[in-house]
Amino acid sequence: MIQPRIATQAREVEPLEARMRAIGENARKAAATLALAGTEMKNRALREAAVAIRKDRAALLAANREDMADARRQGLGDAMLDRLLLDDARIDGLAKGLDDIAALPDPIGTVMAEWTRPNGLNICRVRVPLGVIGIIYESRPNVTADAGGLCLKSGNAVILRGGSESFRSSGAILDCLRQGLAAAGLPEAAIQLVPTRDRAAVGLMLTMPDLIDIIVPRGGKSLIERVMRESRIPVIAHLEGICHVYVDGAADLAMARKIVLNAKMRRTGVCGATETLLIDRRAAATHLTPILDDLIAAGCEVRGDDQTRALEPRAIAATEADWTTEYLDAIISVRVVDGVAGAIDHINRYGSHHTDSIVTADPAAAEKFLSHVDSAIVLHNASTQFADGGEFGMGAEIGISTGKLHARGPVGAEQLTSYKYVVRGKGQVRP
Repeated sequence: MIQPRIATQAREVEPLEARMRAIGENARKAAATLALAGTEMKNRALREAAVAIRKDRAALLAANREDMADARRQGLGDAMLDRLLLDDARIDGLAKGLDDIAALPDPIGTVMAEWTRPNGLNICRVRVPLGVIGIIYESRPNVTADAGGLCLKSGNAVILRGGSESFRSSGAILDCLRQGLAAAGLPEAAIQLVPTRDRAAVGLMLTMPDLIDIIVPRGGKSLIERVMRESRIPVIAHLEGICHVYVDGAADLAMARKIVLNAKMRRTGVCGATETLLIDRRAAATHLTPILDDLIAAGCEVRGDDQTRALEPRAIAATEADWTTEYLDAIISVRVVDGVAGAIDHINRYGSHHTDSIVTADPAAAEKFLSHVDSAIVLHNASTQFADGGEFGMGAEIGISTGKLHARGPVGAEQLTSYKYVVRGKGQVRP
């Protein structure tokens, strides 16, 4: 009885595996073309894709309405629905992002360093594409445009495996990207979308090291952990966005209120949203209540330690798990700490090395925080919601890397490159 079932499963897997291999082989061929494509050709493809997104706005909105309707029927939470939503402003943002990427300097061919040896050999370190990039993401259809655009700019072919929730929306965006590629005379296989919701496609992508050079996962903790565990391909990833704002004893109260409210509540479902607020014991009596008043008035649930609850009875008791939870919702954990040293200790123990901010008028405290907090992005007197490649002037990003190998922080076009050494001689031989 077992053998027929296994055989049936094999027959089901084989066509998908063959399709995934074909996608990878087409991407490998396209990558060879893109690596040699001129800057203007790539920029034309990006600009024409932006034109197509604006022109096909109605089709994008219609596809997204269907995705949103399915997501609501499946009971997705508000944070996930917000990530999935496309509206006129966000579609304008997709198009602008592609135009911004086109306006960036082309990283490919850039001479990073050059020197001449005593024997006359001239050596250059030159930026080159990574090759074929596989990007696995959840919910956000904007990643389809951002990732496609950044990979194109950096001369890489890309295989996109979007979330099943955004399947139609991502397909509609891909159509626009392909219009741009066609207009510029570049292969459409330069940007491909896995044409199935089947999760088995993810496993197949992770075991194609001969066809995919880098995997970039962007999504929830379970997705990232699966990719890190199963991938036979190098991974650029971040696990979670457990971001902090520390309000120092020397913080201006009006500034602290504005920053904390924005850092938590501007958009609660993004990875740069603050999840934990740390307050210097010296400022607790004067700063804590006004800051929490703003958050509670905006609909935020507060979970505090004993000292926080003594000052703010509306806060509920925080548990140990709260300090390591990425809520992606209108919830914040709050702790009173002993100065900047206490904040640094807390962040380095509980944080995810993503983005952390200090609010203070004390330059020495700020510099200590910025140098001692081991995170990809550290800020002084600014909201953690600036953790975004677009805000960094990169046009867009495909994620925030919290690792330390190859890329850290916002991953833009330049971070999607490697380098090679070009050595020019005049007949030298090694003695």
